[in-house]
Amino acid sequence: MSFSSEVKEELSRQFSKARHCEIAELAAIISFCGQVHKSKFGGYHVIIHTENITVARKYFTLLRKTFNIKAEVTIKRNAFLKKSRTYIVTINNKNDGLRLLQALKLVDDRGGFYGMEKGVNNLVVQSNCCKRAFLRGAFLSVGSISDPEKFYHLEIATTKEEKAEQMKDLMKQLDLDAKIVTRKKYFVVYIKEGNQIVDCLNLIEAHISLMNFENIRILKDMRNSINRKVNCETANIQKTVSAATKQLDDIKFIRDTIGFSNLPDGLEQIALARLKDPEATLKELGEALDPPVGKSGVNHRLRKLKIIADQIREEQGGEL
Repeated sequence: MSFSSEVKEELSRQFSKARHCEIAELAAIISFCGQVHKSKFGGYHVIIHTENITVARKYFTLLRKTFNIKAEVTIKRNAFLKKSRTYIVTINNKNDGLRLLQALKLVDDRGGFYGMEKGVNNLVVQSNCCKRAFLRGAFLSVGSISDPEKFYHLEIATTKEEKAEQMKDLMKQLDLDAKIVTRKKYFVVYIKEGNQIVDCLNLIEAHISLMNFENIRILKDMRNSINRKVNCETANIQKTVSAATKQLDDIKFIRDTIGFSNLPDGLEQIALARLKDPEATLKELGEALDPPVGKSGVNHRLRKLKIIADQIREEQGGEL
């Protein structure tokens, strides 16, 4: 099971204590997955289509719990994709449909349907608890979250720009810095920052998934920290080896051309020490001298040897 599926499975078992929050979550499911058909004899039939059984189960349970509405559930199998199923939850009773739409503020006093093109009525999500419930229903319906082992990304996709803008605004009111991107026919509201995703999971009350997400994030941070230290140490070792190799080349060149006897005592001493111990650090080289010399003193002497070697090469007409 993917991490996204685990989050949705957890959300399908999470129910608000307040009726107005349950209505807000129903509003989200119907807004993103629903269709409303007016009956020939008055009233409305409300239908949702989803390929996710957790959405169908949550919607069916909310209808029973909040309105005592018994919906009809049917399953359609895709003839070409045998594993693909569509769950259709229908409120056939026209009076039940009207009662639900009235609670969602989608019909006027005369029973006229406002439509769902522009999203949910703001009266349904006035309080923060209802906003959180709506966000939970929206994620459950059309949301997804990437595997945190790979990267951090949470999104809610809709084909209606107005709904995407409303979703972004609602998330902003909950201190979530969401953005919108267009992907083919979809308007995708997304969050990419790890801390923001943690806040979002907390808001929709996916607490188990939040802890799993945080555990993975901690392990990733530790691995990244260790990798950075190893890379830094490796780079320093490579730099040290490269410098020591160049120093050895200069020292051997001086030895084979003018000899060490023509060098000042301090330079001869450090040249011999480097030849004796090619892998020694500057500190170790300095401690091996008599009297001992600090790192800066050792580095100064090695630079002087480089200058002498370059001068000899120049006098011989070679490349520096």
